[in-house]
Amino acid sequence: MKKIIAGVALIGTAVSAQAADLAVKAPYTKAPALAAVYDWTGFYLGVNAGLGLGRNRTQHFDAAGADSTYLSPLGAIGGGQIGYNWQTNSLLGPIVLGVEADIQGADMRDGFVNANGNSYNQKLDWFGTVRGRIGLATGPALTYLTAGYAYGNVNTTGIAGGVPYAFGGGRSGWTWGSGVEAALGGNWTGKIEYLYVDLGDRTFNFAGGTQAIRSDLREQIFRVGLNYRIGGNGMYAPTVAANWNGFYLGGNFGSGTARDRSTIAAGGAVNTFNLAADGYNGGVQAGYNWQAGSSVFGIETDIQGASLEDNKTCFNCGPGGLAINSKLPWFGTVRGRLGYAAGPALFYATGGFAYGGVKTAFNGASFSETRTGWTVGAGIETPFTLLGLFGPNWTSKTEYLYVDLGRSNTGLTIGGVPSTFNSNVQQHIFRTGINYHFNAPVIAKY
Repeated sequence: MKKIIAGVALIGTAVSAQAADLAVKAPYTKAPALAAVYDWTGFYLGVNAGLGLGRNRTQHFDAAGADSTYLSPLGAIGGGQIGYNWQTNSLLGPIVLGVEADIQGADMRDGFVNANGNSYNQKLDWFGTVRGRIGLATGPALTYLTAGYAYGNVNTTGIAGGVPYAFGGGRSGWTWGSGVEAALGGNWTGKIEYLYVDLGDRTFNFAGGTQAIRSDLREQIFRVGLNYRIGGNGMYAPTVAANWNGFYLGGNFGSGTARDRSTIAAGGAVNTFNLAADGYNGGVQAGYNWQAGSSVFGIETDIQGASLEDNKTCFNCGPGGLAINSKLPWFGTVRGRLGYAAGPALFYATGGFAYGGVKTAFNGASFSETRTGWTVGAGIETPFTLLGLFGPNWTSKTEYLYVDLGRSNTGLTIGGVPSTFNSNVQQHIFRTGINYHFNAPVIAKY
């Protein structure tokens, strides 16, 4: 998956937050007074928790050829961080530079893959990072990019060709990502963050050099955190909330990746494996919000075109083998939203009905299905004027959705052998968008 999309998504949030300064007040609505100056400079320490997902292409080589599939370790992560920020002014507005280090415990594991009589297991026990941060501040809201050094411990075990194997240990590499941090009151801030962690590639030879396992180590981390700023704005209190009532229309784009647990049963043998389609998605949305004080209730529907694809999974790869291709060409959702308005921003959770098209091919012969299921996620929406090019009716949002389109069984013939293909389609979607509100939000000035 093109990981740059995640960064673009949060850059969009950064522009929207920075552009909030230029918004004008809505008709018949009194704009709030100027908010107190907020300075991000200083030390902080905190804790975090979240979820990690690997998309680790794993290949097994022996005298008979090669198999290629994905190990997808999934599980909880949690730990602590410490850092320092410097805030300075620029032509774009207040810029925040910083450095941060964290250490994480993890329970990310995958023992599902068992193909051609070979088993594969992988676990990420812990990891850490040391990163720089650069962001744009709009008063008590900070949107940032981050990158630096990563390290961790990954172990891969199993049995191949009847021979047990085990390799792993400490690894190092790099990481980058993006996030949003906002003041909660006093010295406390909360953050939402995405990290892509690359711990390199590892090849292990065994069975006297007659077999080899090669595995990529690519992890995606999604987490929330709570920081305490030492010597920060202890008297800070959140400003008046924006007005989110009314209809809105908009568009979005982003990216996604899958962890589709799949099975092929043929001739008495059963192969279990992950299909890991990834790529871009984009579309349109429409919705309506009701607001009561700082609480916002809403409903939203969207339809998306997508290019999510896995074309690397194969068994006995090459002529005479089995090549599998998985695609998600489109999907849509109808969801409720429940949010909290804090100053110019809306933080929300969302969930509801999902549907989409799934296309699967075996050695070029394909079939398509329309699936239904459910979705759940969360996001942040902020005013968006793009340096005065848009009016106060525009907002930008950054959103994560987990989409589960259920499980299906399909009978087919592979290489002349009657077979059954079973797959559960589960997608992780990350996207940003802009909305036009028919009732413009009113924001505090910083």
